[in-house]
Amino acid sequence: MNLSVALIALSALAIPTRIAGQTAMPDQTPLPGAPTSAPPQAPAPSPVPQPPPAVDRPVSWKRLFPNIVSDQERIWSFPARLVQGQGWIPTAAVLGTTAGLIALDPTEAAYFRRTPSFRGFNNIFTGNATVFGMIAAPASLYVIGLVRKDAKMQRTALLAGEAVADAEIVTTVLKDATKRVRPWAFPAQGNLYDSWFESSGSLLRGNGSFPSGHAIAAFSVATIIARRYGNHRWVPFAAYGMAALVGFSRLSLSAHFMSDVFMGGALGYSISRFTVLQQ
Repeated sequence: MNLSVALIALSALAIPTRIAGQTAMPDQTPLPGAPTSAPPQAPAPSPVPQPPPAVDRPVSWKRLFPNIVSDQERIWSFPARLVQGQGWIPTAAVLGTTAGLIALDPTEAAYFRRTPSFRGFNNIFTGNATVFGMIAAPASLYVIGLVRKDAKMQRTALLAGEAVADAEIVTTVLKDATKRVRPWAFPAQGNLYDSWFESSGSLLRGNGSFPSGHAIAAFSVATIIARRYGNHRWVPFAAYGMAALVGFSRLSLSAHFMSDVFMGGALGYSISRFTVLQQ
């Protein structure tokens, strides 16, 4: 994929040759005092093992639904793997950071509720605009892949769609479980500390603020693109940079607390990399 196409979507061991030691020809007489046998040669170093080449996870329109079902089983069985000692260090780091941000949420939410500094930014990165962008990125990849007959690009788009579907299922369940009130829903002098288990609404739409659905979807798409096109050094910066702007817009619009956005980004990255791509 050349650089212009990627921008639209978001946008040896050199084996040393060893010179053979030249031994005396059969008809040559060694000089007096010379050793009668060649000195022992050091054993040749064993070749450095190379990692196996990355293999694409099978994906197609027909496999999309079975893949999502398999992904959900893997996602919701993760606590069992934690009990077995797998992945508990990064999990503890994410949970600890989230807990710290929850303690700071009332302060940062109050700031974004009263400041006019991001009015221009908010007019561009509206909730609807960021949703459109997250749909347009994988859709553009798929269409361009069809036109160019680029199978990798088409699979990338399908994997991004799979990741978003997985992420939104998780988001809906967590929102309905935590029922967190959004910052903008509090009255002017409301207690921003009292935000949990208070929200109401449709269960299917996600009944709360935690985690951010925009952030989890944005980082899901960004991770798929960044991991599959990381050979272009600028692609991960562009992908994660756009995802970070989406996450920040949820703060500046007072649609989410910072802990909502952080957890959304962490979940989006984890679901895409470890569940969808299985890397």
